[in-house]
Amino acid sequence: MKKHTKKQLLRLRIALIFESKKRTKYIVKHKIFKQTGKNFFFQPRFIPSDPELIKFHDNVTVASNVTFINHDLVHNVLTNITNEYYAYNSGCIEIMDNVFIGSNSTILSNVKIGPNSIVAAGSVVTKDVEENTIVAGVPAKPIGKFDELLEKRKHLKNISDEDLWEKFNIEKGIKNEKN
Repeated sequence: MKKHTKKQLLRLRIALIFESKKRTKYIVKHKIFKQTGKNFFFQPRFIPSDPELIKFHDNVTVASNVTFINHDLVHNVLTNITNEYYAYNSGCIEIMDNVFIGSNSTILSNVKIGPNSIVAAGSVVTKDVEENTIVAGVPAKPIGKFDELLEKRKHLKNISDEDLWEKFNIEKGIKNEKN
């Protein structure tokens, strides 16, 4: 039977913690990442293969299925082509204060996401994200400013599901839809 490393077993243990809040507490308590600041929340079930190369500062939320890639395996292909050794390429990732990373996003190595930033769902971040920026797309590009979203959300009110459907139907031009 193949021996499993402590690191592999720890990653499996984290994946088996179903509740996000408990998983986040475990990650912080066991210092899985190089750094986790105050008000850190980590929803993904899977930990990157090199978590020691990732820093999270204060008030960071990482939504479900976000992938952090700190390395590539291109050296395997290059070595096989030339029969010369090519080094493993890896890098760090740093997420500054007040950042939200949307579901199914990918953050590549050697990227710093500046303070007061949002990465929209499904984005692939290949370059640094400047402070006060909202990015989206593949590759991620600026689409807005954090402070503008903050101001807009101040006026947002919680409404019932029924009222949300009514608003949706009006916006979509749907008349008299029941349930």
